[in-house]
Amino acid sequence: MADLVLKLADSVKSTVGVHTAYGEAVTLDDVTVIPVAVAWFGFGAGEGPQEPDVGSGGGGGGASLPIGAYIKDKTGVRFEPNPIALLAVAIPFVWVATRGIALVFKALRRRRRR
Repeated sequence: MADLVLKLADSVKSTVGVHTAYGEAVTLDDVTVIPVAVAWFGFGAGEGPQEPDVGSGGGGGGASLPIGAYIKDKTGVRFEPNPIALLAVAIPFVWVATRGIALVFKALRRRRRR
């Protein structure tokens, strides 16, 4: 099992983490669209003691988030963001940021009362 994990790690050394992925360019009526996504993946494996009733396992997964597309037309090249992906990232970010700011103000108010 350890050999499998080492082989997997060696095969993905250069691609660990989050990377930008570009899709195949599509051309229609002199307009070229190149989709852009952020992709990430991970995997793991485990091995227990060499006893008959103890098992081992492994797994992995990945995801990609389409963030937009590069559009090439007569006016030039521009990036068009995907509004759904922006909302998917912005809503949790704003919630966490406002929650954090509220906690900071609450701590400052407690400190002032002492």
